[in-house]
Amino acid sequence: MADKTMNDAERMMVTRIFDAPRPLVWKAWTDPNYVARWWGPVGFTSPVCTIDFRVGGKFLVCMKSPDGQLFWNGGEYKEIVLHEKILYSMYFSDPEGNKVEPAQYGIDHEAIDDVYDAALFEDLGNGQTKLTLIGNETMESARESGQLEGWQQILGKFEAVLQAPEPSK
Repeated sequence: MADKTMNDAERMMVTRIFDAPRPLVWKAWTDPNYVARWWGPVGFTSPVCTIDFRVGGKFLVCMKSPDGQLFWNGGEYKEIVLHEKILYSMYFSDPEGNKVEPAQYGIDHEAIDDVYDAALFEDLGNGQTKLTLIGNETMESARESGQLEGWQQILGKFEAVLQAPEPSK
């Protein structure tokens, strides 16, 4: 499969460095017990998180807004390189994981066709890990729709989870 994710400079990109070893950052990104603790912007919770973490496996995550509105995301893993890279499709979905148009949730989202999202994990040494997220929308679209700000908030929650005790199974 051609790796289309690394070639488009216009794509949404968010990078954050965490004071945590790469295996922990990887686990917190891929284990549903962790993901349910950080999924969604500040004030949102994640009442449902299922992950079949393997190439061809699917995920379904729900985020609940402070006013109780539910937003569902589904997707499929396309490529996994342990502790280094995850390529995946991600889309708005219904509670069963079927793709729906973002407008159904009142969201204006311009995805780039036939391009996958990516999460890249880089060991910086000294217990630090660089996480780079590359989305399937343009940086301009992500900025205008609030998705860029949302991802910044999510990564803030993610960082707090990395510093917290391990979640119960």
